[in-house]
Amino acid sequence: MPEPDDGPAGVLGTIGGTPLVELAKLAPGRHFTTYAKLEAFNPGGSMKDRSALEMLRALIRDGTLVPGRSVVVESSSGNLGIGLAQICAYYGLRFICVVDPRTNRQNIAVMRALGAEVEVVSECDPATGEYLPVRVRRIKSLVARIPGAYWPNQYANPLNPRAHRRTMREIVAAVPGGIDYLFCATGSCGTLRGCAEYVRERGLAVTVVAVDARGSVIFDDAPAPRLIPGHGAAVRPALFRDDLADEVIHVTDLDCVVGCRRLAAREAVLAGGSSGALVAAVEQMADRIPAGARCAVVLPDRGERYLDTIYDDAWVARHFGDVSHLWKETKLAMKEASC
Repeated sequence: MPEPDDGPAGVLGTIGGTPLVELAKLAPGRHFTTYAKLEAFNPGGSMKDRSALEMLRALIRDGTLVPGRSVVVESSSGNLGIGLAQICAYYGLRFICVVDPRTNRQNIAVMRALGAEVEVVSECDPATGEYLPVRVRRIKSLVARIPGAYWPNQYANPLNPRAHRRTMREIVAAVPGGIDYLFCATGSCGTLRGCAEYVRERGLAVTVVAVDARGSVIFDDAPAPRLIPGHGAAVRPALFRDDLADEVIHVTDLDCVVGCRRLAAREAVLAGGSSGALVAAVEQMADRIPAGARCAVVLPDRGERYLDTIYDDAWVARHFGDVSHLWKETKLAMKEASC
C-alpha cells in the first residue's frame, strides 16, 4: 500500500491547483469581469476531491484507517462519493456509499468502477419528504454494525471546509489585485465556509455570495422538491453559520439548466447543475455589481454526468416544457453584441 507523506502521492497529488479562466463570452459587454474556477479538473471531476482528501489523509497517516480492516461509509449525491472512492481505492480501503434515486447513474457507475459498494435508499423521509435523513439513518446503521467502520460526515466535519481555504487562496493568487465578489454553491456548506473563513480571517474586501437551491432549507427557504442533485439541502448542515454569506441568491432547477446550457453554448464549458446555478446567480446580481468589479465563481464539477438530464433536450422538455429559447436567445444576442 502506498504510504501517505507530507504531500499526497500518485493521482491524488493532482487534487487542487485547478485553473481559473475568464468567462469573456458568457455576456460580452458586461461592466464587470467574471472568472471561473474549474473544479472539474480535479482527478475525480469535482471540488469534492479536495474535501475527500482532507477528511481521510490524516487518519490514514496516523493509522486510524487501516487497509484491509477499516471501512469508510458516507452519504453522497455523487461527487464526494467519487472522491472518496478514488482515495479509498488508492490506499486499499473498503468504501460504502449511500445514495438515493436522484443520484446520476453515471456517478454510481464511476464509484463502482473505483471499487466502491453503493447502497441506494428508495424511500423518502415521511417528515420532510426528502432522501437525506434516510441516507443519514442508513449510514448510522452501517457504522453501528460493521466493525472498523468510519463515517467522515461531510455535513459536520471541520476538515471539509478546511480543504477550501486552499481553494480561496488559489483564486486570490490567480487574479492580480484579488477579487471583489465570490459566488459559491451550497450543499454541505464546506466550500462556502472554507472560502468565507479565508476571506474573513485575512480581512479581504470580498463580498461572499451563497447560491442556494429554491426549496433548500439552508437559508430558510420553504422546503420543496428539487430535481438537480448535489445543490441545496433538505436539512441545514452542521457546518452552516449565519455569517458565512454577505448575500444569498436562490435559484430554481430551471435556472440551473439554463445556466449550464448557456455556459456550454458560449464558453464551451460542460459543467454540472450547480455550476448553472452560479451562472444564473451572477445574472440575477448583475445590475448590483459595480463597474470594473472582478467576480469569481467556483464551478463544482463536470457536465458529462448530466448528459441524461440537463443536457438532454427530451428530459428538459419533459420537466420544463419547450424552454430552449432561454439559452438560444442569449446566444443570438451575444453574437449581435460581438459584431
